[in-house]
Formats: sequence, structure tokens, C-alpha cells
Amino acid sequence: MKVLILAAGYGTRLYPLTKDKPKPLLEINRKPIIDYLLDKVQPFSTLTEVMVVTNEKFYGLFESWARAKKFPQPICVVNDGTKSNDDRLGSMGDIHFVMKQKHVEEDLLVMGGDNLFDRGLEDFLASAQKYSPKTTIGLYDIGDRNEAKKFGVVQLDDESRVISFEEKPANPKSSLIGMCLYYLPAPSLNRVAGYLNVSRSADTSGDYIRWLYQQETVFGFKFEGKWYDIGSIEAYEAAQEEFKS
Repeated sequence: MKVLILAAGYGTRLYPLTKDKPKPLLEINRKPIIDYLLDKVQPFSTLTEVMVVTNEKFYGLFESWARAKKFPQPICVVNDGTKSNDDRLGSMGDIHFVMKQKHVEEDLLVMGGDNLFDRGLEDFLASAQKYSPKTTIGLYDIGDRNEAKKFGVVQLDDESRVISFEEKPANPKSSLIGMCLYYLPAPSLNRVAGYLNVSRSADTSGDYIRWLYQQETVFGFKFEGKWYDIGSIEAYEAAQEEFKS
């Protein structure tokens, strides 16, 4: 299994914090957000490589970070070549870019680089591998439908299959949202290129899931505990307070 951390955004909603530093390298309790993600995947014996996709602006910072890390598996930083928020590839564009550049042919765990949560990934991986070769996505009940408007909103059936996915809906059907956490088994990887061939949207990974569940079964796994999408100053400050201990 390889891990891909999405870190090619420009963090415009977090200015001025992200003017010269990418979101995943912002610190929570004196520790970069991306290090919390490494802690989640380090226990897995099947892990062969961690890949971090970023942009031209922040490539050097991530390279310095990777060189300083003492991690049992290789960490590879991939530059997607973009230089501003206007020419970014988007989540699906970056996933596809890395898959081609790195010739990925094994199971792929994709994680948003601004994700912060306090539960481990063991149960998620066990569930995803049980449902392989189908895709599994990580979900979190944010508990507030009004707040859910900012995210991809999901509904599951009694067998944990995705039956609805709406990206930032005006009237959410539930408060269950996508976490930007995906397990893509090796046999499913070609679906990414298939999606990009028929869609004009490479921006959000949620659009891919919305397309995919209409083509084949997609499973969802609900996380408990605390979860933060560090997409605003308010979320960053809340996470700082929560993770003090």
C-alpha cells in the first residue's frame, strides 16, 4: 500500500498564515499537521511509500521537511508544477498526476493534507480491505446540517454503501460528510482516468465519488472522535485548543 497526501493547495482562506507556508506544515501543539497524518499510517506493515503532492511554491519547504523526517518508509515529494491558485490541478488532477508520475500499481490511501482527527486508521483499513476491490471513503458526522453545507454530504444504506453524495448542497440531506480520506484498491485505480476522460471537473475529489457511486458500489466508513478540516482561521484555532493535551 502507498499513501498519497494531498498538499498542493494554496490555503487562500487561511491568509496570512499560509502566505509563505502551506496548510499541512502549519503547527498544532507545536507539531505540523502532516506529522499527525504520518503517525496514523506508520503502524501499517504493508506501507511501502508515502507520497506528498504539492506545488512549485511550496515544493522546497516540503522537501526540507521530508529530509528532516525519520520515518521507516520512503517519503517522496512530488511537484505538480503549478504556481498559483488559478492554475492548480485540483484534487483529482493531482491524484492522477501522481499515479502517472510514480507509476502507482498498488492499493492507494489518499489523505487530505489539512485533515486532523484523533482516531486511528486500523478499523478504516480493515473495513476498506474487506470491501476491496471497491472504493471506501472516510466519513464523519459533523452534527450540524447547516455546517455540512461547506462539505460533501453523504447518505449510506444499511450495508454502508453510498447512495447519495452532494458537494456543498444548499439543503443537506444529512450531517454526514466526506473527510477527504479514500482507499483506492489497485484494481480501481483506472477509474480515476476514466472519470477525468468524461468529466470537466478535476477540482474536488467529492465530484469523483459522486460520479463513481453511480457507476459501481462505493462504501463509507464512519469515524468517531474529533475531526477538523483546517480550512479557515476559526477551524485552525479550534483545533489548536482541542489538541493542547
